Amino acid sequence: MREPKFHDEEGRIAALIRYDVLDTPPEAPFEKITLLVKDVLQVPICAVSLVDREQQWFKSIQGLDTRETPRSISFCAHTIRTDEALIVTDALQDPRFSTNPLVLGEPHIRSYAGVPLQSPDGYNVGALCAIDVVPREFSDAQLGILRSFASLVVDELELRRIAERDHLTGALTRRGFVEQVKKEISRCRRHGRESVLVLLDIDHFKRVNDGHGHPAGDSVLKAAASACLEGLRENDLLGRLGGEEFGILLTETDAGGGLEAAEKLRKAIAGLRVDVAGGLRVTASFGVAPFAASVSKPEDWIARADEALYSAKRGGRNRCVAANALADAIAA
Repeated sequence: MREPKFHDEEGRIAALIRYDVLDTPPEAPFEKITLLVKDVLQVPICAVSLVDREQQWFKSIQGLDTRETPRSISFCAHTIRTDEALIVTDALQDPRFSTNPLVLGEPHIRSYAGVPLQSPDGYNVGALCAIDVVPREFSDAQLGILRSFASLVVDELELRRIAERDHLTGALTRRGFVEQVKKEISRCRRHGRESVLVLLDIDHFKRVNDGHGHPAGDSVLKAAASACLEGLRENDLLGRLGGEEFGILLTETDAGGGLEAAEKLRKAIAGLRVDVAGGLRVTASFGVAPFAASVSKPEDWIARADEALYSAKRGGRNRCVAANALADAIAA
């Protein structure tokens, strides 16, 4: 584990976003950990808290019926600024928390123990915390247990990332990518966000495999994926949907921005010289589909982008085509 990075908030937020667990439903591995901590430490409340810019989100919480609180009143927001554990034996006697609404009102927090959830690159993205409604001390043995379980939480976060990655290209697997598209649809509908889904397909890929062999095809896929990853923003997502087809999710992006980003990637791929047969040149075709009112599930959005991709291929390949949003504008 590296030294914690306390003064790089943007880096910390980026590390948190990479785990992609903010505002997501409870999951069994995290629920098991908080239940165990609650039982072993004999506390009424235990949580896996993830600290965003303005909110703390509970990936799992036992003993309270809430999913988030403002960061400004979060005990865990203090924990992420430590490299060990934050211990509060009596919140009413602690000037940092004595006027906190979570102390003076429900759930009437009086004691707290929190261990930072530190990513492998040194960012504290949240905390595993144990909370009681009476003043109490936490023993060294209990803190050791809390640290061990905090390590398990980070391990689980890391495993979720690894399981969703295509081993050849480093892109998300189809399953992982579709799950992200599903989440983005929910965010777009709930918050009125603009996002764009892009599908790209390597042109004449079968000729590469047939003419140069599958290892050459793998080299082309890796080079194209690498070009895309280098050209995307940190919060954008690349997925391998199957064979030579990839999907790109451009968050917080409008139709014009999506088409511009796709064109940039098209040029990047067209400029590659893959180290095969003296330098193999490849191109790709792109279908660009902004989020629309008619989209209710990932299959709807993918179908829109796929139709635009088909038009790009039919129109001569090595080009970007945007989906026609006129019908959706009328329907809306």
